[in-house]
Amino acid sequence: MNRVELLARIVEKSSLRYTPAGQPVLDMQLSHESQIEEAAIQRKVSFLMKSKAIGFLAEKLVLIPMDSTLLFNGFLASGSNPKNIVFHIQSYQSVS
Repeated sequence: MNRVELLARIVEKSSLRYTPAGQPVLDMQLSHESQIEEAAIQRKVSFLMKSKAIGFLAEKLVLIPMDSTLLFNGFLASGSNPKNIVFHIQSYQSVS
């Protein structure tokens, strides 16, 4: 199963672009920071995640302000370079 839930902040957004089939695409960079317990030790986790939204979701996310923190759901896939992983966003929700 390939399902990801990620609480992250939007730190970079490209301009909305369109596929040859006319689908809107938004490329983003998300930043995540948290503390996780691993082997009974608290571990600080932080990373940047290359992300992508397609279709109606891309048109909605382009309007969300930079530095907004949201809960994203989606899946991981390789990008144009098989060594790169891209988080494909399928839904999101606001967090308080």
